[in-house]
Amino acid sequence: MSDSIHIVCPHCLSINRVPAAKLDDKPNCGRCQHALFTGEPIELTAQTFLRHLERSGIPLLVDFWAPWCGPCKVMAPRFQQAAHLLEPKIRLAKVNTEAEPYLGTQFGIRSIPTLVLFQSGREVARHSGAIGAQDIVRWVSAQLRNL
Repeated sequence: MSDSIHIVCPHCLSINRVPAAKLDDKPNCGRCQHALFTGEPIELTAQTFLRHLERSGIPLLVDFWAPWCGPCKVMAPRFQQAAHLLEPKIRLAKVNTEAEPYLGTQFGIRSIPTLVLFQSGREVARHSGAIGAQDIVRWVSAQLRNL
């Protein structure tokens, strides 16, 4: 990792430069003073998705889901638990494909839940189907090791 990493604030969307060595120190946004990492997946919309995808220096793991999807409901607490385990090295986010159909179409989401892992603004891996928190962590770790 470089000396500093750009992190998009999940609250005000400002871009923060955080020293890599300070990522684990629970940094706050320089603009709004809120925590840059909350241990919770953030909700992304068509308006906020690209900002996180293109401007953040850490990988982005997105759960494409819908409120009517049974497996999505089962996986939601597991994805939340994975956020506790993977942050601040990885940003976890959710996209409701019912509310944001454009994003689902743009990324070719054909079944839900689907996890898509992005790094440096491009998709590097995807997994369809509900899995447990530890499985999410293992899958992400394996994908990033292979790059």
